[in-house]
Amino acid sequence: MSRWGYFARRLLLAIPVVLFGTTITFMVIRMGPLDPVAAILGQNVPPSKYEAVEAQLGLNRPLWEQYIEYMGGLLTFDLGNSYVIKDGTSAMTLIAQHAPRTLWLGFWSVLIPLFIGIPLGFYAGLNPNTLSDYFASFGGIVWRAMPNFWLAVILLSVLSQSKTYFFGFEWQSFLVQSKIATPPPLNFYDPSGTTAIKLGGTTLFDFPLFEFNSETFIKAVKMVLPPALVLGSASMGNEMRLGRTAVLETVNSNYVETARAKGLSNRKIVWKHVFRNALIPLVPIILNEAFLLIGGSVILESIFSINGLGYLFYQAAIQGDMPLVGSLMFIFILIIVFMNILQDFMYTIIDPRVGYE
Repeated sequence: MSRWGYFARRLLLAIPVVLFGTTITFMVIRMGPLDPVAAILGQNVPPSKYEAVEAQLGLNRPLWEQYIEYMGGLLTFDLGNSYVIKDGTSAMTLIAQHAPRTLWLGFWSVLIPLFIGIPLGFYAGLNPNTLSDYFASFGGIVWRAMPNFWLAVILLSVLSQSKTYFFGFEWQSFLVQSKIATPPPLNFYDPSGTTAIKLGGTTLFDFPLFEFNSETFIKAVKMVLPPALVLGSASMGNEMRLGRTAVLETVNSNYVETARAKGLSNRKIVWKHVFRNALIPLVPIILNEAFLLIGGSVILESIFSINGLGYLFYQAAIQGDMPLVGSLMFIFILIIVFMNILQDFMYTIIDPRVGYE
């Protein structure tokens, strides 16, 4: 089977998975405790007024009619309008407004474990039973054991009083002045295309694609690092421990012994044989960061006031905004299904023994 044939087959198999997930979402939303009419009108309203708003929203129609309309809207990406969060505004507009902050948080939450957890795990595996190995292993256990919501509250408290705890060093005024719990500014670039790149407000190069402001960029990075560190902490511990185990298993394998017997240098053995094969068990851990970002960002965005998709989902759920909850769940399901397909492709690239059959 060719690569594109395999890709088409996986896409076809993903359709029933998406349909099943959205159907379960519809059942939970419509048959669960969410009551958008009560969220709009409040409690203790006259029954006649309650029924009028319910009819206006179409919630008094048969469940199968609501299901067909719901599925048809999702499949055509007509996600409907918000009932409560921003009445009359389309769900897609609200998602587009909040998505950049979640993507910014997710980017750094994945980057930190990749460039800290995996290298430390590989280094510990290449140097077993040494002080660095013990330090990395202990760190992985600690990072994995700490709940991210608890770590978020502790880190927020420590950074808010960093001048007391860190010998006069004040995090809020480090590099640029900013609050800790507030949405990071993402206006450091202009995608519409202006006439120059600006670094610190000074024009250096003529470039017609975008305008870049370094001070705002540094501020955005600084403000997203604490929640990103917390969100990526569990993954960092997992990747560190699994990376160490994978390297130890690979170093003691027969093909590595054969490579040594052929006279290959240790550097070539490590880069060509050990690292590539040790990455195989890490592929699902790395790509499953999407699950972590979806679940963890709901809590962390509320603690750090990121105001992204996680915070939007939380507000929509507690306020009974059915179209917004259903739309966000649909987006989350698509992300998870796409990550699973990408995981299979990564397996075939890293491990040549895995075929498309």
